[in-house]
Amino acid sequence: MQPIRKLSSNALPWPTNWTAIFGADRPLILEIGFGYGQYLEHLHHQQPDANIIGIEINNTCLVKAEKAIPRKGMHNVRVVHTTAETALHHLFAPQSLTQVHINFPDPWFKERHAGRRLMQRDTLDAIVSRLQPDGMLYLATDILPYAEMSAELLEETPALTNTLPTPWGHEIPGRTITKYEKKAIKEGRPCHYFAHQRNHQPGPDVPLIMESSMPHIVFESPLSLAEIYTQITATDFAEHTYEFGETRINFKNVYQSTQSLLFDVYAHEPTIDQRVSLALVERDDHPGEYTLKLGAIGNPRPTAGMHHAVRVLGERLIALHADAKIIHNKVRA
Repeated sequence: MQPIRKLSSNALPWPTNWTAIFGADRPLILEIGFGYGQYLEHLHHQQPDANIIGIEINNTCLVKAEKAIPRKGMHNVRVVHTTAETALHHLFAPQSLTQVHINFPDPWFKERHAGRRLMQRDTLDAIVSRLQPDGMLYLATDILPYAEMSAELLEETPALTNTLPTPWGHEIPGRTITKYEKKAIKEGRPCHYFAHQRNHQPGPDVPLIMESSMPHIVFESPLSLAEIYTQITATDFAEHTYEFGETRINFKNVYQSTQSLLFDVYAHEPTIDQRVSLALVERDDHPGEYTLKLGAIGNPRPTAGMHHAVRVLGERLIALHADAKIIHNKVRA
């Protein structure tokens, strides 16, 4: 098997054509947070006729898995650098998954970190939406409070049916024991296993979030690029957080070259975080006319948050001079 292509939600199409990625149209299985990849290998052996995707944000784990896939001949496994929220909302279409596996998610014990837990209402609704009818959700945890919280959450999900006689079991026949699992058992922490099936009741409507058109603003200003830089850096533009519902925009810094200004931007949205650049460029053969657009650094995706970022920065730049005016505005309201 040839070295596999490195995959990231920042570069994959939204949604992703997984048949094209794998070169075969087969049932699609997702493992969220694959760690050292032992369970991915187990799924490969257990279900050789399925396309298996592992998602992870830890670079060390990703590199190990990317090397292991060709070495072990796991032709039907691919790994993606992404968060669960981004993958579920952007990469996978509704009813596209036959199985979802979650093994020992971080419990985030502190109450102030509760919003980071994988098992919560919004994420579970997205999983249910992406499961095909009769598809399976498997969860394993060695933390009793996390199991209790998950059991309550799953019980309140009518589109899922518990296939076990109790809220959770202490073993799943045919399941491999991962390295972390062995450690938990050795340290005296019993493991709790869930197996829920997508039934035929109506599920939550969690639409696939697609990319919009590329946001950009063209404006005219009497100020030179150097004067814009001087004036914008004299303001508090990099000290303010702009909020639009659950979306937050922060401008970190601005850098000047002879032909452009580059703005370092952080955008937090409910399903994706982006640290990218916006570029202000003077138009060729049109002195005094500028285009503000997404830059190449950070591989920005034109989400709603990026539209907000371009609009906010455009307003700040135009406000620097009373005679400045917009020529074209391709930003979604």
